[in-house]
Amino acid sequence: MIFNKQTFKGGVHPPEYKELAEHQAIEALPLPQQVIIPVQQHLGAPAEPIVNVGDEVKVGDKVCEAKGYVSVPSHASISGKVKAIEKRPHPVGGNVLSIIIESDGKDELSASIAPVPNYLAQDAAEMKKKIQAAGLAGMGGAAFPTHVKLSPPSDKPIDTFILNGAECEPFLTADHRLMLERPNEILEGVRIIMKILGCKTGYIAVEKNKPDAIALLQKLLDKSGDALKVVPLNVKYPQGAEKQLIKAITNRKVPAGGLPMDVGCLVHNVGTAKAIYDAISSNKPLYERVVTVTGKGIKHSKNLLVRIGTPFQNLIDFCGGITEDTIKIINGGPMMGIAQYTLEVPVTKGTSGILALTKAEAKLPEPEPCIRCARCVDACPMNLLPNTLARVIEYKRYDEAHQLGVLDCIECGSCAFVCPSKIRHIHFLKFGKLEVTKMLKSKAA
Repeated sequence: MIFNKQTFKGGVHPPEYKELAEHQAIEALPLPQQVIIPVQQHLGAPAEPIVNVGDEVKVGDKVCEAKGYVSVPSHASISGKVKAIEKRPHPVGGNVLSIIIESDGKDELSASIAPVPNYLAQDAAEMKKKIQAAGLAGMGGAAFPTHVKLSPPSDKPIDTFILNGAECEPFLTADHRLMLERPNEILEGVRIIMKILGCKTGYIAVEKNKPDAIALLQKLLDKSGDALKVVPLNVKYPQGAEKQLIKAITNRKVPAGGLPMDVGCLVHNVGTAKAIYDAISSNKPLYERVVTVTGKGIKHSKNLLVRIGTPFQNLIDFCGGITEDTIKIINGGPMMGIAQYTLEVPVTKGTSGILALTKAEAKLPEPEPCIRCARCVDACPMNLLPNTLARVIEYKRYDEAHQLGVLDCIECGSCAFVCPSKIRHIHFLKFGKLEVTKMLKSKAA
């Protein structure tokens, strides 16, 4: 059954640029000579190294262990020898303790990776343990530990699951290709998720700019008889944000400061669903993922299956390199991505794309005074006042920013995109969120 409901308030319509990579089938990137495995690839407590320099590892061997419940381990993505354990640049900023592994060229798998007979017979508790052991964290960008998300408190049961295939960020097409090339594994991942949650209602949300994925998933569901429903969504950014997705599909509104479980919903990305299937069906840890390498600054846009820890440089080289007028490389997409200062940063569990922008695209005009047009207010999907928030944060009035709900900002960048004065609202809002968080911690102490 295909149906559509409504949309969410606000949002914008940036150019999509999906055509650069959406028809490029997933290619396996050649094995790197070296990988850099950061101990922090997820929200929560960093993992702790459990290997030493000189140790030999195989693909899938655990190299760092979770520290606490809101944490996940990481695994070797190539076989070889641990060369160093030291701080290295991280794509989301700063230097992070990392495990550097030199390849032995053998690509030997850990003995623990093997098909699990009758894997759906495992109970929910066992499945969640396996998901944590596999190092799964949200692959749509948030990188929240998957086992925690699948464990809502008993007083907040989940009755509705939404598979997020919106992929609304311009340029990125990794999820689109996964839906076209690995649909059965994704659907099996959904079945596992719904068994863990014990919920009967499930939706697959895909924007209408992916008609081939919508048709294929619906065909497979018609054949299987699953009660899942495909929801073709109008193309609008940030359709893939979970609170907006829940509103568009169920008309439920997640309260300010709340979580999807507060309204009985849970959302997972298609890449995460595929990784859940791999973990449950074959004990495969999350040591590789699909990454879109694209942009007008890339000579040949591609969707690549990449080992975690592979330097950005390797991916760009495989795509023919960058054009002469490329001046900015972004981890992610143009709306929410983070510019990089080195191409030696590694692909992490949350790396969905690498975007190369040319000088003409990346040049930012100088901001002008606010003209009080309120376009940013109309565009904000979280019902905030970006213009007012930017002003109070600029003048360090953090108490006021807190009262105005700055912590509810999802950093989508819609406000800055529509601003005729080219005010960089998102810079103020990100900074304001950090300062308000520090202020609250200080008051609590």
